[in-house]
Amino acid sequence: MSLSPQWLDELRARITLSAVIGRTTRLTKAGHEFKACCPFHNEKSPSFTVNDQKGFYHCFGCGAHGDAIRWMTDQRGLSFMDAVKELASEAGLEVPAPDPRAAKIAERQSGLHDVMQAAQDWYRAQLETPGGAKAREYLASRRFDAHTMERFGFGYAPSGRQALKGALSQFDEAMLIEAGMRIAVDDKEPYDRFRDRLTMPIQDARGRVIGFAARILDAEKKDAPKYLNSPDTPLFDKGRTLFNLHRAGPASRQSGRIVVVEGQMDVVALAAAGIDEAVAPMGTALTERQLEMLWRLVEAPILCFDGDSAGQRAAMRAITRALPLLRPAHTLRICRLPTGMDPDDLIKQQGVGALEQVLSGAKSLVETLWENERDAMPLTTPEDKAGLKARLMAHVDTIADPDIKALYRRELSERFSEYAFPARQAPPMRPRGGDRTERFSRQPAVQPPAPETARRLQRATGSGRRDNLGAAVIAGLIRYPQALVRHAEALARAALPDREQARMIDALLDHLDHGETLETSALVTTLAAKGLTPPSDETFAGIPYPFVRSGADPQSALASLDSAVLMLVEGPELEAAIAAATERFDFEEQSRLRQRKQELENRLKAQHRS
Repeated sequence: MSLSPQWLDELRARITLSAVIGRTTRLTKAGHEFKACCPFHNEKSPSFTVNDQKGFYHCFGCGAHGDAIRWMTDQRGLSFMDAVKELASEAGLEVPAPDPRAAKIAERQSGLHDVMQAAQDWYRAQLETPGGAKAREYLASRRFDAHTMERFGFGYAPSGRQALKGALSQFDEAMLIEAGMRIAVDDKEPYDRFRDRLTMPIQDARGRVIGFAARILDAEKKDAPKYLNSPDTPLFDKGRTLFNLHRAGPASRQSGRIVVVEGQMDVVALAAAGIDEAVAPMGTALTERQLEMLWRLVEAPILCFDGDSAGQRAAMRAITRALPLLRPAHTLRICRLPTGMDPDDLIKQQGVGALEQVLSGAKSLVETLWENERDAMPLTTPEDKAGLKARLMAHVDTIADPDIKALYRRELSERFSEYAFPARQAPPMRPRGGDRTERFSRQPAVQPPAPETARRLQRATGSGRRDNLGAAVIAGLIRYPQALVRHAEALARAALPDREQARMIDALLDHLDHGETLETSALVTTLAAKGLTPPSDETFAGIPYPFVRSGADPQSALASLDSAVLMLVEGPELEAAIAAATERFDFEEQSRLRQRKQELENRLKAQHRS
């Protein structure tokens, strides 16, 4: 079977390499890359890196190098076609069936690329002719310098209906129509799609011309669209293309950000001001495919919208598309320009520093979601406020990732409760005696109670019971080192009240991160090297934790250890959340959290009795 380079590029683009490698190799985030101990040779210090942006892995120790397909063949031992089929199934792509026509299709696409490049060369030449004067005047009004005009390939499409056909006579009519450069109509001669317009090429990720964006120059033609893009063709798919991606991608790796603006001319304005990492959708709302393309470049793309109502609607459309796709560390940030301004206006009136200030103030996705829904309509009645909560929870329900969904539900519930149930101010107490008036007037009528949150946290983190649980978990991890691997992320956020125990957990995690041998004796040696002594057996006298007892059934002991780690990490978090819910009178959330905590406690007790 012959797979075209274009199809293989699409497959690689749809796959997140770190996700594929991370299934069998423990990766650690390191800047824009991931690192690990190389799976192809034995090593103690990580020299294996994975770069999602560039789409390859590399080991500086043994030289192993490749993409997702190479990983499946070298590390998994699959054949090339088996690797391709497995990755294609994951990416939602159909593997092309053996078909002799495939070669003809690839050849046809190559011919269409020739058509598009020839059209671009001709449009560029027309810009310098007398007929291109209006286009040159428009570019001068935008203050684009010669470098910017050359870089973005501005051109001019003459007004004649048959001008392009005459210039590209080496290509047959069918190819010009298939490329979207000519429009076919029934019983009439086809005609040029772009006429009397400023043109700008749309390029794919490899920089090849696949379509055109064209702006009207005659302001009196009010019935014609201001901007006109190429139609979908075998080369150009609006929903899978981001304008300027081939330039913005490399620039984003230097700046660590990528900016999404509403229109192609906004992209040019930002580039002229020195901000090269900007892209734009093709006149439509961001699609799921475009979001995935952005996330392969940076974890939190910045969406920059106009400050008017249309910009607000664009922000909500992007949020609605993004919510089901959110995954850990991948989100959006959103900023709005001052009302009535686009990026070019802001730069010209206040300088590029003003735009940078707007970009640096981009808000989180959850913040923008909350503000947009809160401000969408008046909230003057209980029914209005209940409608706000229903809308927020409807958005939350679209999130696929369970952890992110839970965190969004909590965050938005807390914001709603603070907004809908503000703390009530007690009426001032009236003094009964004239000599006591001054005393009452100088102090609050009702003294606020001590925060319940502090007391609950103290009970959660300061009790001897919790200290015993921490000591038991450490002993269990030493006895069953394999459990350290699956609980590493949870243990990294554990808030232990005992400083010595916290140091031991950190030492165990460091041992794991450095790829040291996962054996009980090795863990004990690591602790001893740091001056730490593991809990002794006497510590657990009378405490029925199966995972600290010698001779316990390993399967039961590991299940009990899993529950203990969960309680050690989530217990204090749940106590704090319960306290916060109590203070804002969110009894539904309070009940849910108490139920979760009770489930953890019951699970741990049941396993202790086993």
